[in-house]
Amino acid sequence: MNHTINVKFKFLRETEKQGNTLEYATEHSAGLDLRAFMESSEVNLEPGQRFPFPTGVCMEISTPGIAGFVYSRSGLGTRHGLVVSQGVGVIDPDYRGEIIVSLLNNSPVPGTVKRGERIAQLLFLPFFQARIIQTDELSATRRGSGGFGHTGTL
Repeated sequence: MNHTINVKFKFLRETEKQGNTLEYATEHSAGLDLRAFMESSEVNLEPGQRFPFPTGVCMEISTPGIAGFVYSRSGLGTRHGLVVSQGVGVIDPDYRGEIIVSLLNNSPVPGTVKRGERIAQLLFLPFFQARIIQTDELSATRRGSGGFGHTGTL
């Protein structure tokens, strides 16, 4: 079964065309690696600090019903505490601007990101738009309106 789609990528600056490799780390990787291409050679992030990293690329997804989702890289997050600041970034299929990855340092020590470093992974996933149906009643369930922690911890 073929699990590929066509996505056009545009490199925004001449320097990124040479050093910005859009590629999957392995043959079976789900996420396409995104790299930091800010103006300076490195950015230091203090604990709790966020920074919007330009990637030097924009894209056009050609398949209807598919969007781009930006996730943290597991090694960068686990070892250095640098994660995508909003949890998961969503790139709508009609967005044509530069992909910006906002990283948050959630570790207790400063972190550094170097120009060209892999900072996030981009996955292409299906999405659904909801048809809004206004109602005065919702169906009853066993859980009902029980919120956070309602189902227990074990």
